Amino acid sequence: MRLMRVAIAACLALASPLDAEDLPTIRAAVLKIGTVNWELATITDNGLDRKNGFILDVQPFADNGATRIAVEGGAADMAVADWIWVARQRAAGKDYVFIPYSKAVGGVVVPADSTAQSIQDLAGGKIGIAGGPLDKSWLILRAYAQQQYGMDLKADTEQVFGAPPLIFKSAMGGDYAGAINFWHFLAKNKASGMRELVSVAEAGKALGLDADTPLLGYYMKESFLSEHPALAQAFFEASRAAKDKLASSDAAWEAIRPRMNAASDAQFEQLKSDWIAGIPARAPVDVQAAEKMLALMSTLGGPELVGKATSLPDGLFAVVK
Repeated sequence: MRLMRVAIAACLALASPLDAEDLPTIRAAVLKIGTVNWELATITDNGLDRKNGFILDVQPFADNGATRIAVEGGAADMAVADWIWVARQRAAGKDYVFIPYSKAVGGVVVPADSTAQSIQDLAGGKIGIAGGPLDKSWLILRAYAQQQYGMDLKADTEQVFGAPPLIFKSAMGGDYAGAINFWHFLAKNKASGMRELVSVAEAGKALGLDADTPLLGYYMKESFLSEHPALAQAFFEASRAAKDKLASSDAAWEAIRPRMNAASDAQFEQLKSDWIAGIPARAPVDVQAAEKMLALMSTLGGPELVGKATSLPDGLFAVVK
């Protein structure tokens, strides 16, 4: 009997890797230096994918355009985008669905010695803006300035549009009265002494938006998920488990610190703090809140921003709980 038990145990040990290979694989196309890699690495390094019944294969790409092509062409199953972009694609006929990831957004930072106390104090100055004229943060902040101060932020300031790293470096050099950038670049600005004047979350709240609505997320093809009906929930479980670990464990952050490109302890701590602050509540996306945000984006950016998505496309948000 003892020999039989040993033989059975040996067979099970050999079978485990084969069983693992039978799990469905999610190929994630991500920006090589994107902050989403922090969560995905936490998932794979801790086996949170296999614990939830799938294998996560992270594929790095040089730019976001390449990740989108990979998903569209079938070379990858998932990428990261804001849900407004995903809504535009779905309204245009693509079967993309969105799984929430983060509510982290940017804002406006000013030099440490700036006397500005509100966004209206930037009048007459130069603003550096990551992205282009349809950048969502820029549009929300323009609407906020108009509502709060009757200020036309576009007319009353000079704008310099550029890539996020360039805006970050120029802001550090004191080239702007204020800078608008993605949250992780602003975290580094703040760690180096710059001061946040107003966040996009604060501006959105003043405009009646729900600051708890996650803007960023993972998107997959609905046709891919239909082949694996439980996969959306399984991935969401792994994502939430990684968030829980990062929200509670310093060791988890030390494990991904080499990926964070933090030039100092201050930058590391600010990035960590702001990432955790961006963790959304575990709940389905509030459809009414999303409708309100989409309506504002449609008003501010028009078809050039939202395309045909003048209302929330049915089925946009994957059913996860």
